[in-house]
Amino acid sequence: MQKSRITRSEPDEHGHWGKFGGRYVPETLVAPLEELTKEFMRAREDTKFWRELNQLLRDYAGRPTPLFHAQRLTAHAGGAQIYFKREDLLHTGAHKINNALGQALLARRMQKQRVIAETGAGQHGVATATVCALFGLRCVIYMGAEDVRRQALNVFRMRLLGAEVVTVNAGARTLKDAINEALRDWVTNVHDTYYLLGSALGPHPYPLIVREFQSVIGREAREQILSASGRLPRALIACVGGGSNSIGLFHTFIGDEQVRLIGVEAGGRGDLLGEHATRFHSSAASGGGRVGVLQGTMSYVLQDANGQIATTHSVSAGLDYSAIGPEHAFLHDTGRAEYISASDAEALEGFELCAKLEGIIPALETSHAIMPAIRLTRELPKDDAIILNLSGRGDKDVQLVADLQRR
Repeated sequence: MQKSRITRSEPDEHGHWGKFGGRYVPETLVAPLEELTKEFMRAREDTKFWRELNQLLRDYAGRPTPLFHAQRLTAHAGGAQIYFKREDLLHTGAHKINNALGQALLARRMQKQRVIAETGAGQHGVATATVCALFGLRCVIYMGAEDVRRQALNVFRMRLLGAEVVTVNAGARTLKDAINEALRDWVTNVHDTYYLLGSALGPHPYPLIVREFQSVIGREAREQILSASGRLPRALIACVGGGSNSIGLFHTFIGDEQVRLIGVEAGGRGDLLGEHATRFHSSAASGGGRVGVLQGTMSYVLQDANGQIATTHSVSAGLDYSAIGPEHAFLHDTGRAEYISASDAEALEGFELCAKLEGIIPALETSHAIMPAIRLTRELPKDDAIILNLSGRGDKDVQLVADLQRR
């Protein structure tokens, strides 16, 4: 694919990056989305809004997060230097708090007293429940039954924080189904309810809002790597489900053509449709990742040969989604970013290796990027560097990994 020069990546006024994005929603959601767009655009230009958000990110969430030189993992790989952007050190244990705080401030500006959200791995649900407790907002979290089973610890945390957790038993009982239920709730309760979407997907303006609040990751990382090494990294690498942690890291570097942007999808347990969540690497013969519309936005969507939305699988609940954020689709088609995959087995290998070599237990989502990062560094000179976004900690996954090891 021909690589296009992109100095910035911004949607048009209708929320399209090229042909991707947009707003494909029922008529009842058009007005609330317009209201949200106008309020976000006003907030975006409001220095008081950013002052309050930046203070919360510093004093409540724990920013800036460190850029950590993973020396033992680097020595194990035997190539370029590996740096971790330590989003796992944030309050609630993942990057999700960046976006949750920003959107909670928007909800308060819009005088909404009830907040709803979806969650897969539970980290966005925990972050949303946390900020609702902080701001005194009612909170309802939708979560697929399969994810409730896999992430029991996070379900308990959400309830401890005062949130109502609604188990979704429809469909594959994972993230896609939780989003469906949250959208149904919003349609019914738009007058008093704010939908705090957790990833860089959904109808405009959500992909832009989430990217804007997560881009603090890349801004910090750029400044930190220049301070540490005096030059930009050769590559950035991050896991990609919907795509919020990765687009947050990538965005600031999009104009730096010498920096490779690499997203890692969930390769699952096989190549057949339903066995993975690789929107860019699935087999066209059995359907697979094709351009389509899911949950309000146009992007790459896993579909069967008849165009029906395919089921997905990943050992990590947070990557178990049939589509990908529209900005990622745009970066893929323009050639600015590369997308690869890692299997369940590789993710588990990365999980254990990071724990044993660096004393850091990463989330299973993050773990998908570890083995690909090692392979990448072996292709590069030792005086080069790459940044791996360590998007979340693995407390929530320890019991699941222990159960898998016992089988």
